[in-house]
Amino acid sequence: MDSYNKQADIECSIVVPLYNEAETVGELYERLSKTMRQTGLSYELIFIDDGSTDKTLELLKNIADEDNKVVVVELRRNFGQTPALAAGFDTTSGQIIISMDGDLQHAPEEIPEFLKRIEDGYDIVSGWREHRLDNLIMRKIPSKIANWLASKICGVDIHDFGTTFKAYRRDVLDQLNLYGEMHRFIPALLSKSGAKITEIPIQNIIRPKGTSNYGISRTFKVVLDLITLRFLLGYINSPLYFFGKAALCCISAAVFITAYVLYDKFAYNVPIFVAHAPLAGLAAILLLVGLSFITTGLIGEMISRVYFETTNKKIYSVRKVHRREISAV
Repeated sequence: MDSYNKQADIECSIVVPLYNEAETVGELYERLSKTMRQTGLSYELIFIDDGSTDKTLELLKNIADEDNKVVVVELRRNFGQTPALAAGFDTTSGQIIISMDGDLQHAPEEIPEFLKRIEDGYDIVSGWREHRLDNLIMRKIPSKIANWLASKICGVDIHDFGTTFKAYRRDVLDQLNLYGEMHRFIPALLSKSGAKITEIPIQNIIRPKGTSNYGISRTFKVVLDLITLRFLLGYINSPLYFFGKAALCCISAAVFITAYVLYDKFAYNVPIFVAHAPLAGLAAILLLVGLSFITTGLIGEMISRVYFETTNKKIYSVRKVHRREISAV
């Protein structure tokens, strides 16, 4: 990343990841600028171009050339929303950080409501699409199930984990390291450190231009992320407890089957490999599965985190940071 001096007096940073949003960039910038000027706060707009293949980056660079409040982070390729947000968070200077989507489904005019709740003493303010306008089968029902599961798993009582529209105090966000696709669960990840969390209703706006970059396949990723979230929140400091529960189920079944086979052998002199060869094989497989197959994936999660923490390696790669140079007086 190009080195540059962060401005110490910035009060609010707006972080917006963008991928092929050339049709919305101009309007988004104008509405964000107008809203932030009305707040009276010093601010910066951090736009992350996540490997766009249209004119998004060109338009962003033109905006940055004209406005020194705009910073454009150009990623080398399309990394995805979590890495793009991480790149934006790492670039911010503000004491309050607001993240939002760049497709105009989040209304910039609602930012002051987030700021009010931060001023009320909350560390995280999460948007809640209380009245969803999405397709019932493809989006509404999967979203409700995923949000209900996430709330139960992490113990954070919010209704909408999926929206990017959130506000954070810098001191809590500085404790966060994002990996995988965990951006939607930031409140849950920060809840362990005692962050004070609330949510506010936001508009659920139908995308006015362009096409969505999300599909039904994201539902399956969310399910896998929930499994990872449960592990991170409940067992990251004592993984043996998690492994022990899974192993206990498999080993108990293996012991039960083995006891039955041995009982038949010694009580009725039934040849094991003649009458119970499949059961004996199943007992052996259950034993091996209980000790290995679940633990392999989760140990991989732990190793990846150790790797990122010890090497300080980022999950994104920045080609260049574009901003207007301020001439010294």
